[in-house]
Amino acid sequence: MGSQVCQICGDQVGLTVNGEPFVACDVCAFPVCRPCYEYERKDGNQSCPQCKTRYKRHKGSPAISGDGKDNGVNDDDASDLHYSDTQNEKQKVSERMLSWHMNYGRGEDIGAPKYDKEVSHNHIPSLTNGTDVSGELSAASPGRLSVSSLPPGGGEMDQSQFFVNDEARQPLSRKVSVPSSRINPYRMVIVLRLIIISIFLHYRLTNPVPNAYALWLISVICEIWFAISWILDQFPKWLPVNRETYLDRLSLRYDREGETSQLAAVDIFVSTVDPLKEPPLVTANTVLSILAVDYPVDKVSCYVSDDGAAMLTFEALSETSEFARIWVPFCKKYNIEPRAPEWYFCQKIDYLKDKVHPSFVKERRAMKREYEEFKIRINALVSKAQKVPEEGWVMQDGTPWPGNNTRDHPGMIQVFLGQSGGLDSEGNELPRLVYVSREKRPGFQHHKKAGAMNALVRVSAVLTNGPFLLNLDCDHYINNSKALREAMCFLMDPNLGKYVCYVQFPQRFDGIDRNDRYANRNTVFFDINLRGLDGIQGPVYVGTGCVFNRTALYGYEPPHKPKQKKSGFLSSCFGGSRKKSSKSSKKGSDKKKSKKHVDPTVPIFSLEDIEEGVEGAGFDDEKSLLMSQMSLEKRFGQSAVFVASTLMENGGVPQSATPETLLKEAIHVISCGYEDKTEWGSEIGWIYGSVTEDILTGFKMHARGWRSIYCMPARPAFKGSAPINLSDRLNQVLRWALGSVEILFSRHCPIWYGYGGRLKWLERFAYVNTTIYPITAIPLLFYCTLPAVCLLTGKFIIPQISNFASIWFISLFLSIFATGILEMRWSGVGIDEWWRNEQFWVIGGVSAHLFAVFQGLLKVLAGIDTNFTVTSKASDEDGDFAELYMFKWTTLLIPPTTLLIINLVGVVAGISYAINSGYQSWGPLFGKLFFAFWVIVHLYPFLKGLMGRQNRTPTIVVVWAILLASIFSLLWVRVDPFTTRVTGPDVELCGINC
Repeated sequence: MGSQVCQICGDQVGLTVNGEPFVACDVCAFPVCRPCYEYERKDGNQSCPQCKTRYKRHKGSPAISGDGKDNGVNDDDASDLHYSDTQNEKQKVSERMLSWHMNYGRGEDIGAPKYDKEVSHNHIPSLTNGTDVSGELSAASPGRLSVSSLPPGGGEMDQSQFFVNDEARQPLSRKVSVPSSRINPYRMVIVLRLIIISIFLHYRLTNPVPNAYALWLISVICEIWFAISWILDQFPKWLPVNRETYLDRLSLRYDREGETSQLAAVDIFVSTVDPLKEPPLVTANTVLSILAVDYPVDKVSCYVSDDGAAMLTFEALSETSEFARIWVPFCKKYNIEPRAPEWYFCQKIDYLKDKVHPSFVKERRAMKREYEEFKIRINALVSKAQKVPEEGWVMQDGTPWPGNNTRDHPGMIQVFLGQSGGLDSEGNELPRLVYVSREKRPGFQHHKKAGAMNALVRVSAVLTNGPFLLNLDCDHYINNSKALREAMCFLMDPNLGKYVCYVQFPQRFDGIDRNDRYANRNTVFFDINLRGLDGIQGPVYVGTGCVFNRTALYGYEPPHKPKQKKSGFLSSCFGGSRKKSSKSSKKGSDKKKSKKHVDPTVPIFSLEDIEEGVEGAGFDDEKSLLMSQMSLEKRFGQSAVFVASTLMENGGVPQSATPETLLKEAIHVISCGYEDKTEWGSEIGWIYGSVTEDILTGFKMHARGWRSIYCMPARPAFKGSAPINLSDRLNQVLRWALGSVEILFSRHCPIWYGYGGRLKWLERFAYVNTTIYPITAIPLLFYCTLPAVCLLTGKFIIPQISNFASIWFISLFLSIFATGILEMRWSGVGIDEWWRNEQFWVIGGVSAHLFAVFQGLLKVLAGIDTNFTVTSKASDEDGDFAELYMFKWTTLLIPPTTLLIINLVGVVAGISYAINSGYQSWGPLFGKLFFAFWVIVHLYPFLKGLMGRQNRTPTIVVVWAILLASIFSLLWVRVDPFTTRVTGPDVELCGINC
């Protein structure tokens, strides 16, 4: 029982000081850890989740209403609390009284109960106006209590103060499993479906079709691949979880009113390339939402990467910084949401709801007018930038713009806010805003977006060095001003935070048509797949809306968790430790031994080892110190300032550093040759080698043993734009699929990379699925062609089946439907969203995925590279989703168009053949028609996209009109009454031409 897992939060139940397991419920012994037990007693239903028996009060637990004689203190746990023998008796009595009211775990000073989960009292310090903040919480902070805080004579503290500190000591987040009434039937159907698929494939393999052997063989190969693909996609969804965050507890612990905020600093990255495809107004709204975020201003720094070195972006950012001086105080004064002005002012809601300030309407009107003037200025800059002068762009001071040649220019950094003049209209400080354009020279490999992100990592480390990083695409604005606080509930959690590499938020989108014709919202992936991965080792990194632990980006491994005794298979699948230790007391030796088992193909750098090595060498030993410095510079690059920042786990910059020195060093770390002969892009930062650097970067972190968190607040944290045009959407999917193919053929392929590390098996399944899913395009193309071939040739891929065999076919279809229905039931995804996802899986599979496979093979075998295409972020200025109906020709449209035509022709030919052949031919025809209609129905959104806007005649009417007209025409030819007279010859003997 000592190794039991809490069924509420997933942590270890823990032991008492006597080495006995903590038992919350004396009736059924349902595994619940001490924090969850206390939470259930205080804020929950006060009863056991399994047997519903009211919890008894254990020693050290605060009394609650309803505790009586029958629910008194359990004397069996009287030895739960352990106190230091070095304190005098009077202090012991005082602290025992304090512990009685303050729950458990009050730190070493007052004696903490010896659970196997120790609560750290160190917060994460940050840079505040160039001053280092202490690494320990103050005595007045809720994170630490000392004996001196007791009233004279050892009396009790005020009850309200007890409550505040007790609330601050509660967990900052909670993992909530999906109710068993919803998830257990889902799991049963998955297992049942796996059995049915096995029997179905056995039948298909043992019953070939002699007269259509080639068609049968192709269909069986396709079905086997579909089964493998389904297993890789389905089983990582076995353990979905939900998460709750407690922002009030975060504030009580780290951001109490009247005290210096102890929240960690966050560096926010915004990346942009082409201001014509990514309009400056869109980027400006994203930046404004960042500057107005609900977070201490001295802890927020916004870095905008302009990888196109466009003067338009630079000038637009200058205008944005000026408008922020009036926009930010307006947002914080009236607590508006969202804090991107474009989306705030276009909301079709009652903006006066919950607003009580009498001046709000007046100030809102004035602010809207100011924003419209700001838009005019930005639009004027865009209009001016349409025609480039022959001599190039010139800045206001008359000097040429350094980025006139976008492929050959020096590095540029401009601090707009954060130094002198960084105040809003009310005299309050504003967050830092920094423009960055890395150096580019001919002959250097710049690695596109991944290289730009790594440049931002280094610049931010030199200038501010926040311990956490948030990266956003230029069109993804902060929709929930408390998004950073949501992430901090995980990253600053004393127990969980040290193991978390990043917190991923779901992507939500604006400007999508109501029916979401091309599945732009991708709800199935974000609301089902990623929630399933969160129950294993965490979601994959999806490229935006992600808060990183800077330490994880530097290639370090997480701390090793205490050894646990679990079954090997389950622990390796669901997150337990895979390495056993016979003596848990020898933590240091176990730690060193465990590192010997790490796969040599997964370079892991332990921050603790580096620091211990430097300290062990001794600063007096200059030779050893020099060797250590050289080793770090070989890994991180030739910058002593940056290397020093990597050793500061809690962030911050040296107090003695001047802004001029830091800016000079920042220019150095974004030079195009800085990464040469270093481990940037291979083991450190964003990983190179694929246009989908996000998947590769997250995979490397998980392979080192980190876990990630999926956070889904009630109000979406971030919102962005998505291409609603068919051709643009297919090109976007093509880029994603091409990146997956590149990973598949690289050394980082999850099929063979990282064994011996700490990647869980089901997590590996998910990563394998993200890399091989484009390959499914080949069998899918063949399978969608088979119905038309069968209808045109009169053959079929399945022999005549018996009644018993038909049961398995029916069971297979029922299990497919049941899986989808139960999946929608536990996830909350609507049937329309699920169906759109199924349709676009076929549309994208036979077009974009197919081209991605061939382009990937050309790149690997012939070295022919493809250009990275930036997805257009332009807004729908014409209204009414005009872009949705715009037809843009691309070669990606050829395969699905061909499939549509041949299947429609096949349907007409099959029905005409049945009409000519008589009644006995209709039975076999229904099976062929079913598969043909399956293809047509899945490709229906694609057909609507081809036909464009139909103002008067619905597309479905046009399609059915053509289909039925063809059928009735053939039928008329067959039964034309003018071909045979009543008195004529016998048609059965001489035929129609008699």
